[in-house]
Amino acid sequence: MECGEGKAAYIEITLAAHRGIPGRCSQCRQPAPSYDRMPERSWLHVPLWGIPTWFRYAPRRVRCGEHGVVVEHIPWNEGKRPITCAMMGFLARWGRRLSWRETAHVFQTSWEAVYRSVEWFVQWGLAQRVLQGVEAIGIDEIHWGRGKKADHFLTVIYQIDAGCRRLLWVGKRRTQATLRQGLQVLGPEVVGGLRFVCSDMWKPYLQVVARQVGHACHVLDRFHIANHLNQAVDQVRRAESSRLRDAGQAERLKHTRWALLRRGSRVRGRARQKLNALLTSKLATARAWELKETFAHFWTYKSLTWAQAFLDYWCSRALRSRLEPMNRVARTLRRHEPLILNWFRAKGEISSGTVEGLNNKIRVVTRRSYGFRTYKAMEIALYHTLGKLPEPESTHRFC
Repeated sequence: MECGEGKAAYIEITLAAHRGIPGRCSQCRQPAPSYDRMPERSWLHVPLWGIPTWFRYAPRRVRCGEHGVVVEHIPWNEGKRPITCAMMGFLARWGRRLSWRETAHVFQTSWEAVYRSVEWFVQWGLAQRVLQGVEAIGIDEIHWGRGKKADHFLTVIYQIDAGCRRLLWVGKRRTQATLRQGLQVLGPEVVGGLRFVCSDMWKPYLQVVARQVGHACHVLDRFHIANHLNQAVDQVRRAESSRLRDAGQAERLKHTRWALLRRGSRVRGRARQKLNALLTSKLATARAWELKETFAHFWTYKSLTWAQAFLDYWCSRALRSRLEPMNRVARTLRRHEPLILNWFRAKGEISSGTVEGLNNKIRVVTRRSYGFRTYKAMEIALYHTLGKLPEPESTHRFC
């Protein structure tokens, strides 16, 4: 133990091999006669009482009949890493709760050590992961980093079965090639056993799913449809607000944006009064909001036939509204009508809201770590947090 200024600075534990026990080959783990010794090395271990702890040991080289002269197997180490396996598991588990920088600061190590520990943890888990019983997947894109370049979007594939919801795969960009690569990684057995696929209306995803997962029931995410409706209402409001501002009547739509975007039953207080006053007017924004609220009844139907009839009625009404943003939404819904109606065929089997919930967790991960500058770090963090991967065996979990 080395001390400084009245307190322990670090603890060193010197290890020695048992003379009666031969070393084992690091490749095949079979006993082999010793050849010579290498210089003494150090490995960072789990801190004791908050004091950094190091293992010191001079590894033996052994002569294996199959692999020749190799370094002996060291049970507390993996490869040439300067950290013990127990310490890597310790840092990786804390890195799931704290940011990597905070983890490194608390346990008196470097950000690089935390990153390498999480990387090893994820690689081990992916190698041991068994994909069985996957019947429903969700496909979506996530924006990360700064800017709107192609490399700042990720394609994510989730398992959204009722008993297991996790990240299965993440890839750079949101193209057909990316999604094809993701399905290839999952394997033909997993893809062939899928019953449901949930996605938004992004054209590259629709085309790949139709070709490679055509046997599954493809459901469009209702939350993306609601988002399209909200965007259409907001476009009508902004255009009309500009016209009213030019006419000196800007007060009629002032402070109504968020009330219009919320569900009508959740608007309270003064916002409700202002919204009621808007609905009694003949403004285009009021008609657009009414169309948005009317469409909410679509999701309450239990009969596929009546739901289809309502969708046809709503689209016809939206096309006659003389509101171009609502017209575009109506044309989009008619173009994807079979996939939208699949929501009723899969009702009770999957929840499309799971995809949005997992997307929100991804945003929490990136926000907690103040963003990742490299895709590799981002990928590792997502698998580590949302992948529910198997973990190496450990005597203590520490966390």
